[in-house]
Amino acid sequence: MTTTHEIAARYVELCKAHQNHVALDTLFSLEAVSVEAMAMPGSTAETRGLAAIVEKGKGWEANHEIHGAKVEGPWPHGDRFIVRFTYDITNKPSGRRMLMDEMGLFTVENGKIVREEFFYTGG
Repeated sequence: MTTTHEIAARYVELCKAHQNHVALDTLFSLEAVSVEAMAMPGSTAETRGLAAIVEKGKGWEANHEIHGAKVEGPWPHGDRFIVRFTYDITNKPSGRRMLMDEMGLFTVENGKIVREEFFYTGG
């Protein structure tokens, strides 16, 4: 059985290599839940199911130009782990460039990530 620490290390490794889509495809449960700190306009804070999480990510990427990204961690604790993400991004619709600093808390069950929760302050 894969441990939370192994999943966390692999998740960070893939994110550092800009392979977030591989992390989703290989490490997440099909029933995973993603929770943002706040709802974006026209959506809810909670997204259910891997397919919907993938689409949410595609929407974020389509609306942001990434100038730089840094991934730190993981910090495992029991069946959970934390990862820090720091991004230098431009929001395409507004043209506003900003630094984004967020923490992700991930929960693992039966060798898969079943929940991700993001913590950050609004722009």
